[in-house]
Amino acid sequence: MKSLFQLIAIGFLIISCKSENKPRNIENFSIEIFKMDSTSIRTIVAVDENTLYFAGSKGEIGFTKDGGKSWEKEFMIYKDSVIPHFRSLATNGTDFFALSIGNPALLYKKSKEKTELVYAEENDAVFYDSMQFFDAKNGIAIGDPTDGCMSILKTSDGGNTWIKITCNKIPQVFEGEAAFAASNTNIKIIDNTIWFASGGMKSRIYKSEDFGETWRVYETPVIQGEEAKGIYSIDFADKNFGIAIGGDYSKPMLNLGNKAMTTDGGITWTLFGDNQNPNYKSCVQFVPNLDGQEIFAVGKTGISISKDAGKTWKDISKEAYYAIDFVDENSAWLSGNEKIGKLVFN
Repeated sequence: MKSLFQLIAIGFLIISCKSENKPRNIENFSIEIFKMDSTSIRTIVAVDENTLYFAGSKGEIGFTKDGGKSWEKEFMIYKDSVIPHFRSLATNGTDFFALSIGNPALLYKKSKEKTELVYAEENDAVFYDSMQFFDAKNGIAIGDPTDGCMSILKTSDGGNTWIKITCNKIPQVFEGEAAFAASNTNIKIIDNTIWFASGGMKSRIYKSEDFGETWRVYETPVIQGEEAKGIYSIDFADKNFGIAIGGDYSKPMLNLGNKAMTTDGGITWTLFGDNQNPNYKSCVQFVPNLDGQEIFAVGKTGISISKDAGKTWKDISKEAYYAIDFVDENSAWLSGNEKIGKLVFN
């Protein structure tokens, strides 16, 4: 009898596991669009289904805390004339940090009490692409080369002060290798491990497992060799399984050599889905809480989804968006040119 009960229990477990891995029906969804006049929004932080922070192209840092019914905005101006164009936004859990592209690079900290400039860098070549936090204290920002290596800023005091890492600690770049400030997602952090992607003449993956103190860099087969080609976005479901997407921004309908996966933590990458959608995308994200099975990719060519860990894809919208950030498996926020979207699965 004991053996019989064990067999029955195992049978129930197998059935349960199979039902958990069965792709869910997500055909029914809605996207509520909020008009944001005269700004391009490439970076967002989704806090919950009601709260979203964003930073835009006209110096604004804004948020909603009531699901988009109302929005508050604050406009930054540097030295009375420079309007920062923000493409990176991150949080340490308490405060929010917005980083601009171009010269000068301007990094603002927004707390409950005030918004203040915490870092500025003037250099004709300066161009920061992305920024994230490891935890409440440690954060990192990635930018194009200014002195023979990718630019890397670090903070260890919650974002109050930022220090630029010297090139003797970072792998040298190839001529014409840089990065893309397309959605603040060419960077991914899990615990103390960080990956970021470069593009242009060379498209590679940089990886550090000690909060960005030491680095290794790995080749990828993603399309590269011209300024607009390469990896635009990466994401990891765990420390081994990751995805990279991009392509050629100047030829967005091409879908050759623009998607790759890794199962060894970013050391080796394999192309998939050549001549199949999705084509050029600026942001790829795993849907949380689903063990890496569902993936969303968004860009100016629309929204694509995979329900089988990237094996097959389906286009679900032709609406152009730059970025997507999930609250949970049932809702996400999107950003684009003069708009923010709220996606909900019905």
